[in-house]
Amino acid sequence: MTLKQQIHTQYLQILQDRIDVFQDMITDLAEDASNDAKGSAGDKHETALSMMHLEQEKLSTKLREAIQYKAILEKIDTSQKHKNIGLGSLVKTNQLTVFVSCALPKLTLNDQVVFGISPNSPLAEKLIGQSVAHQFDLNGTLYQILEVH
Repeated sequence: MTLKQQIHTQYLQILQDRIDVFQDMITDLAEDASNDAKGSAGDKHETALSMMHLEQEKLSTKLREAIQYKAILEKIDTSQKHKNIGLGSLVKTNQLTVFVSCALPKLTLNDQVVFGISPNSPLAEKLIGQSVAHQFDLNGTLYQILEVH
């Protein structure tokens, strides 16, 4: 399995874990609200239910985002070789290594740190369409593309 495939697999697992956690938390909140509704009345009860509902909405938003990110990752063909950088490219620069996919946490695989970045990020906007040896400046830092996979 290539480094790019390992990164892809790790990110899919991270997102699936997030999805599972958010779904469990939403289920727990719904059960708590249901149990609260059975035995409580009054202003405190209404406030508690409102707070649970707000928390449930926040979790639902995070869940939708994780599902969207996972769908984007699932569309990436990791066996595809990239000459020019685009969605699904693994890019090594003189500063860092990035996987152009979604905004995801940094990973360390085989002693190599990799950042998942969104194609809409300022760094990705400078990278997309470019190839090995291209140089650019971003926020006062000079980047040179060393490898594209």
